[in-house]
Amino acid sequence: MDYLTDGHKMLRENVRNFVEAEIAPKAKKIDEEGIFPEENIRMMAELGFLGAHIPEEYGGAGLDFTSFVIIMEEVARGCASTAITLAAHASLCAYPILKFGNEEQKKRILPELCAGTKLGAFALTESGAGSDAGATKTIATREDDFYIVNGSKMFCTNGSRAGYVLFTAKTDPSAPRSRGISSLIAEKGMAGFVVGKNEDKMGLRGSVTTQLFFENCKIPASNLLGKEGKGFFHFMKTLDEGRISFSALALGIAVSSLEESIKYSKERYAFGMPIGKMETIQGYIAEMATQIEAARHLIYLAARKLDAGESVTREAAMAKLFSGEMVNFVTNKGVQIHGGYGFIRDFKVEQNYRDSRLCEIGEGTSEIQKLVIAREILGEF
Repeated sequence: MDYLTDGHKMLRENVRNFVEAEIAPKAKKIDEEGIFPEENIRMMAELGFLGAHIPEEYGGAGLDFTSFVIIMEEVARGCASTAITLAAHASLCAYPILKFGNEEQKKRILPELCAGTKLGAFALTESGAGSDAGATKTIATREDDFYIVNGSKMFCTNGSRAGYVLFTAKTDPSAPRSRGISSLIAEKGMAGFVVGKNEDKMGLRGSVTTQLFFENCKIPASNLLGKEGKGFFHFMKTLDEGRISFSALALGIAVSSLEESIKYSKERYAFGMPIGKMETIQGYIAEMATQIEAARHLIYLAARKLDAGESVTREAAMAKLFSGEMVNFVTNKGVQIHGGYGFIRDFKVEQNYRDSRLCEIGEGTSEIQKLVIAREILGEF
């Protein structure tokens, strides 16, 4: 990867050593028992991962976004539940506050997020507003210096653990679809902000995915992010970065499955030879490695363009579309290479298979990514 600097390569080596020593050994227990990776979050905060690409003046490490993608890939390779917790915190909460928040909000909130004293979350999805995010039904009514919020959110990663939850609400109910939506910041403990149940999920079982309720929740007007009515624009831009981070999550899971499959194909004998000498298995390994490398180039291209200050809506959607489908292919083949053992929880490929399934759904389904890409391309003409 010649497009990575020596600093990037050194970062990857350091993060990989940390993940192999501290995070990967706990991944199986976290998955089996549904344990929130609190200790991993604490250690990552101490290493500066939680605010990796947040400027130093706000408590971050001041690295570029490519560095954060490297961190995401390596953490996901060891424990996907920990990685998605990090992605939701850093890309979906800290980043939009940095990009759209005022100076008071940045100085008040970002140091806590970077230090890990409070976790961040982003609540967009509702029961009737998932892919159709413009159909938001949560209402925020301005009364003097407050917004009175009523509504609910679902599938919020980090929701029950977050100290700050960035969410969207309709501040102008008379406005047409996707208009009149604003971004607000809810804080843990606010009256009327009720945390619901954590979902029981197929994969990523150490990550919490939560229902949230707003029942006449009184949120200070000072917690409005950016300008009123600009929320749809905010979360569309937020998802650009989020999709790149989520793609790195998929990449890390896929790399783990490839590495496990290579190791197994050298150790497992059939018909008097290691199965890695069989053309069928070699074909699987070749396809897995090729798709991983193609995804890596798309992801890091998008990251470099974001670092250069360019629009990445198309590139982020392409990376998300390809990596989501790639990781499902790779983890499926990983199970197939392991045969019956791949269906047993003792083997990492089984967990990877379950963890990978969200990668075609979260941060916008593959079907939505195709719409985004097509609109971007057609718009150029």
